[in-house]
Amino acid sequence: MKRFLYPLISFSVFLAAWSGALVLFEVPTYLVPSPTAVGNALWLGLIKGQLYPHIWATLSVTVIGYLLGCTIGLLIGALTAEVEFVDRLLRPYVIALQSIPKVALAPLMIVWFGYGMSSKIVMVALMCFFPVFVNTVAGMRSANPALIDLYRAVSASRLSIVMNVKLPTAATSIFAGLEVAVVLALIGAIVGEFISSTRGLGNLIQSASTTLDVSMMFAAVAILALMGILASELLRRLHRRVVFWERPHGSSAAAG
Repeated sequence: MKRFLYPLISFSVFLAAWSGALVLFEVPTYLVPSPTAVGNALWLGLIKGQLYPHIWATLSVTVIGYLLGCTIGLLIGALTAEVEFVDRLLRPYVIALQSIPKVALAPLMIVWFGYGMSSKIVMVALMCFFPVFVNTVAGMRSANPALIDLYRAVSASRLSIVMNVKLPTAATSIFAGLEVAVVLALIGAIVGEFISSTRGLGNLIQSASTTLDVSMMFAAVAILALMGILASELLRRLHRRVVFWERPHGSSAAAG
């Protein structure tokens, strides 16, 4: 109950503060709409079905690009952590790619991959790659050397050491990278939709801005926030399932 009650209380306080600030400072509704206006725009958009194609377009691009970028980041990160030659070969290029603002790459993605979903999927994958790559490398290199030596003493293969020692050690770090990648995936999808799209929440926000429909812009942003919250919660639950050997915070203190 507390997990749902506390967020509900904070959300209610936030809405009350929002409404109170609009009245207190006399903010025009064409600048900041009231929570009621945003809720009404959200409700009408869902009832009339206007929002569903945009939600589905953004969700599809985000999920596919996220899975692609995280998978590549995990594989290359594991290879980089395990093979020193690959680290020396790839790390400068990975850092250089990450240093380039992805907004600057968006026009190139359109030229190379077209105006459809492909360019946006590549954009999302680029955004998700780096945090998973870095966390995988850092996590695998933090494995206990004594445990690795023990496996080598019993003639364990390199693959066995990676699967049974290094990856389990890196699991928490990898999931931290996955959670960061969720936020970046949504950003990449919206950036791609801002540059070129016929549907998607980014396209909806841009279209609403031309007609000064601020309520619909806030409604689209609220949907994006909800998508991020649900994705993060899903990853936390998956983390607890996969990394089952870790104790939750405070369990040792409670046991003492």
